[in-house]
Amino acid sequence: MKTSISIGSAYYNGEDWDDLVDYTVKAEQLGVDQVWSAEAWGMDAIVPLAFIAAKTEKIKLGTGILQISARVPSMIAMTAQSLATVSNDRFILGLGVSGPQVVEGLHGASFASPLGRLKECMEIVRMGLNGERLEYDGKHYLLPRPGGEGKPIRLSQPPRPNLPIYLATLGPKSLELTGEQANGWLGTSFIPEHADVFFDPMSKGAAKAGRSMSDIDVQVGASFEIGENVEQLIEDRKPGLAFTLGGMGSAKTNFYNDAFSRAGYADAAEEVQRLWIEGKKPEAIRRVPDEMVLKTSLIGTEDMIRERLRAYRDAGVDTIRLGTGGKTWKERLDALDEGLDLFRRETAEWAS
Repeated sequence: MKTSISIGSAYYNGEDWDDLVDYTVKAEQLGVDQVWSAEAWGMDAIVPLAFIAAKTEKIKLGTGILQISARVPSMIAMTAQSLATVSNDRFILGLGVSGPQVVEGLHGASFASPLGRLKECMEIVRMGLNGERLEYDGKHYLLPRPGGEGKPIRLSQPPRPNLPIYLATLGPKSLELTGEQANGWLGTSFIPEHADVFFDPMSKGAAKAGRSMSDIDVQVGASFEIGENVEQLIEDRKPGLAFTLGGMGSAKTNFYNDAFSRAGYADAAEEVQRLWIEGKKPEAIRRVPDEMVLKTSLIGTEDMIRERLRAYRDAGVDTIRLGTGGKTWKERLDALDEGLDLFRRETAEWAS
């Protein structure tokens, strides 16, 4: 099992940038395999990775995620090729559809048919990476634009047909697309005991393409913290889960809430969302089940965390994104070091 970290967020605007870069460089030295750069309406995902590429040597650099509504597919392919060049082929292209509030509110694009848009976007990106002329007649994308002077163009950078593409998906049909076409899955809202909610449609898609789950890097994130006060560790994470269930999307469209509902938490997910939308955030936070926090996190005593790591392994997870807390970057780095030490001791026992 591999490890990764995430940098950036919807609200990250470059504060403590030098410290974040130093954190990432030291994470590489500690043996972390991948770093993923997020974007929403703060810093974009690409510029931070390009800078970090110049400061590191081995760590893989992934976008977690590029929003397909913010860029045309040809530019996504060009950007992926460019970052692969400056990083000596360490780049992983992570794509996702985002949500209607960002897509329609920030980018002014239509959110209708997100799966169809993702599928077509990915097909055009693959054409560009393969060195093909970009000529495409789809429902959402049409190249070249008809009635004008455009012509099919081949990207001038050297083809990179093997550049990995990961998808951040949650719905059954989008998970099926992941299994069919993606090199990896950037999973959220994941509970190992209910892995079938995600893996059944992914396996179905893989089978359609003559592939198996072993062809997909299954990557999920988990909050990590060792401590004896388990009750407090749970309470500390409830606000984040309440926001996920209630605020990550609109009242009509919340993929995270839907995923937890399919995993057996429909009543809690619905109530947390209702309370959040009504502005009753403290009540929404209290309604988050303790069990949901524990099953989506690596928190508690060492024995508890070891047990959860085994659950992730047995479910079929290949890579864990470790989310460590701390008020300073040094505290976060110390926590990451502690987490990696526990991770290595546990995985060494698996191999023995």
